[in-house]
Amino acid sequence: MGGVMRRVLGVATIAVAVALSVFTGGANAQPYPTRSIRIVVPATPGGAIDTIARLVAEKMTVSMGQSVLVENKPGASNNLGTDFVAKSPPDGYNVVIVASSHATNKFLFKQLPYDPITDFEPVVFTHVVPLLLAVHPAVPATNVRELIAWIKANPDKASFATSGKGSSLHMAAELFKSMAGIQTMLQVPYRGSTAAHPDLLGGRTAMIFDTITAIQPHVQSGGVRGLAVTTLTRSPSQPNLPTIAEAALPGYDANTWGGILAPAGTPKDIVARLNAEINKALAAEDVRTKLAAAGIEIQGGTPQRFADYIKGEVAKWGKVTVAAGIQPE
Repeated sequence: MGGVMRRVLGVATIAVAVALSVFTGGANAQPYPTRSIRIVVPATPGGAIDTIARLVAEKMTVSMGQSVLVENKPGASNNLGTDFVAKSPPDGYNVVIVASSHATNKFLFKQLPYDPITDFEPVVFTHVVPLLLAVHPAVPATNVRELIAWIKANPDKASFATSGKGSSLHMAAELFKSMAGIQTMLQVPYRGSTAAHPDLLGGRTAMIFDTITAIQPHVQSGGVRGLAVTTLTRSPSQPNLPTIAEAALPGYDANTWGGILAPAGTPKDIVARLNAEINKALAAEDVRTKLAAAGIEIQGGTPQRFADYIKGEVAKWGKVTVAAGIQPE
């Protein structure tokens, strides 16, 4: 009996140990999140991605029961903050809201410290900001077809202002040139689009592709003439303006966009939770109202939708940079 009893006690001891292990393991595996989440904005405060990050963070703090903080990490054309998140632990506590430069920086920098696709898990496509093609009133064009004809006839006068080499404004113009078969247009880069406005209003540059929010006051005042918007569909804020695609160049589509990424390897259940919470925040009526007033069009959707969009943007703008002869620095 002694040997049998010892074997029974041994089996019982193992069973208790296994049960304790399962119990303590379950107790330690607390549901995400258990501490503050940080949304990194790789740009200075005040822009579209910063505005969206702060509105979303406020909603998520309430719905998730943990503080969601926004931290600006500007520098190196948005690369500094983006790289910080790429190299963060893949645990859902550090995410980044990127802008459309995420798809173009790969072609503008020889030593980009991260890969825009493989080093991240897409979480959600947050927004699109349409651009508006505007010209100085002295340019004798009232529609896109007339503008293309004027540019081809007057290459020495066809200067366009941008917010810098490789910016969304610059890339929109390069796509326009490529699709319209324009050989010569002079880029005049500035430190931001608002810095370009005085020369545009004074007629020292002929045109600009700019965000609707930034250029709209000058369109309304008559300082510039709005010809078309750059997205595939008309903008709700400028319903009377055609798209470039419908006016002259079928398939033309350019904008500045943004969305949230987590480090590669972040568990799918955490990505799904973040996706659901951010979609819920974007759907809130006050958030939608504030963003619409700023000319920002909400997107949302699944992580896969954002993944597919990023891949498409990287492929598209890679071809544009090659066609434009833009060399990485």
